[in-house]
Amino acid sequence: MSVISRPDPSAVSGASSTAPPASAPWRLPAVVRNFVRNREIGLVIVAVVIGLLSGLLVAIIWHLSEFAHAVLFDIPFDTRLSANGVISWQRTLLVPLGGAIILTIIGLFYAGRFKGRLADAIEANALYGGRVSMRGSLLISLQTLLSNGCGASVGLEAGYTQICAAFSSQIGQRLAARRADMRLLVACGAAGAISAAFTAPLAGAFFAFEVVLGAYTSASLVPVIASAVSSWLVMRNLVHPSFLQIPGAPMPASVEMIGQTMLLGVLCAFFSILVMLAVAFSERVFQRISIWRGALRLVIGALLLSGLALLSPTVLGSGHGAMQLLLITNPTWLMLLTTLILKTLASAISLGAGFRGGLFFASLMLGSLMGLLYSTVVGQYFPDVALQPGTAAVAGMVALGTGVIGAPFSMICLALELTGDFWVTIGAVVAASTSALIVRELFGYSFATWRFHLRGETIRGPQDIGWVKQISAATLMRTDFPTAPADLPIVEAQKLFPPARVKQIVLRHADGSYAGIVGSAELHGLVEAADVPLETLAQQQDQFLLPQVTVRDILATFDRTEADILVVIDNAEDRRAIGTVSEAHVLRTYSTELERRNQEVFFR
Repeated sequence: MSVISRPDPSAVSGASSTAPPASAPWRLPAVVRNFVRNREIGLVIVAVVIGLLSGLLVAIIWHLSEFAHAVLFDIPFDTRLSANGVISWQRTLLVPLGGAIILTIIGLFYAGRFKGRLADAIEANALYGGRVSMRGSLLISLQTLLSNGCGASVGLEAGYTQICAAFSSQIGQRLAARRADMRLLVACGAAGAISAAFTAPLAGAFFAFEVVLGAYTSASLVPVIASAVSSWLVMRNLVHPSFLQIPGAPMPASVEMIGQTMLLGVLCAFFSILVMLAVAFSERVFQRISIWRGALRLVIGALLLSGLALLSPTVLGSGHGAMQLLLITNPTWLMLLTTLILKTLASAISLGAGFRGGLFFASLMLGSLMGLLYSTVVGQYFPDVALQPGTAAVAGMVALGTGVIGAPFSMICLALELTGDFWVTIGAVVAASTSALIVRELFGYSFATWRFHLRGETIRGPQDIGWVKQISAATLMRTDFPTAPADLPIVEAQKLFPPARVKQIVLRHADGSYAGIVGSAELHGLVEAADVPLETLAQQQDQFLLPQVTVRDILATFDRTEADILVVIDNAEDRRAIGTVSEAHVLRTYSTELERRNQEVFFR
């Protein structure tokens, strides 16, 4: 059976891969580069600079979004879009539609030029050694800002992370940073982005470790924390955010509280899977709209979103205002359920239609609604033991956020930093842990890695697997292998290929195509060699490799075929043998590269 994988652009083992091929950027003076490369304090100083820049970028985008909401929807500047219930139906209908038209024009004339350059921080760290395209990231951030500004039900966190990661990557390239340091700097940018977005430095740091870097080491702790704290200091002085107001008195930890938060974690885990599947289903439906190269997808999505917004303005924008409003107004279970359904539909439609953004804050809002709904319903029948609304809301927020984002420690820290309440955070820990276990066991992906999976990527996290794809059959094969015609008599073959010099012989048909492989032991094991063709001894006629197959697929093929050596052919049609790969050589190369990557992470 042939093994076929997606083509890999790199053919040199151990070389750094980039998302798009680009000309070498100008670099900072050698004395600066050497200081950063050789001194850990130098890397920390760069991380502080990245944090300051990230805080400034997030503040600018945040103010631009608020300004767009105020102007386009004619609401006061100090009012959140989703918390405003007096938006005219004309603006509710026309503003998302106008934004969809602008985004469609951008997509038709500009997005195609950046094909292959739109890797986010997770994909860049997993596949491209931390290299992020600046121009592609600027386009993504602009599209995210336009999407959120016109009221689409998407968050800005994806845009924050993208632009901060891009600047971090550019700084790393100017410093000629090593692959491991490049990935760390991108993680610093992501930490600064989330830290500034929520004024939560701990959440930002753990987001970088869990979602962008994929590992925690003592060497990476200080740079990431330095970036997150620097960004937080900038944001708190430019925006002046406040703690999330939680209704009711804090509920002390007890057996009843732990049990109910665990149950809430289970409910939120299943709902988070439902949300991710809903977005994937929405994308498939909108992809079928092929009129004018899909130009009507955003327009149709905007009209559907406007229809939902006419029912409830809480579906517009990220949902910050609606979330806080619902937390403090003691809503009925019917209002909570309605808002939960409408917000889920609005987010799925917005992302499926092509509006740029993410589910970060939407997951937090949906989780808090789940918690409030649970507390309201259970409180009607068991008022003495039901979770307090605030405790339930935070537990639900963290649990559903964990299921979608895939970062339990980040969500737990976010709960503590947003509420400032330790007892509420206890319930969040239990709910997040339960949700993480169930989603990982039943679904296996977070929202970001799930979308990569839908595109055909095998990414399940930000761990560096780009180097694995660079080690392919083309880089591992030997080209000096013995060959023979398949119709060569066995007697002549025994004379031409002595057992001491040849271990395997690759056979070829008259047209040059691959015909199988014959081992020297089988060839010379025949005491009475008959005058029959060599192909009667051939093995592995349908077992071969293509040049682009990666090392992991090669090892899997060796396990499946129980072979010691495999032939590499040029393509599945002509099937001309171009090399051979032995299992021993593959294992040795893979182990050497794996050890080198581990040293970069743990002994840097």
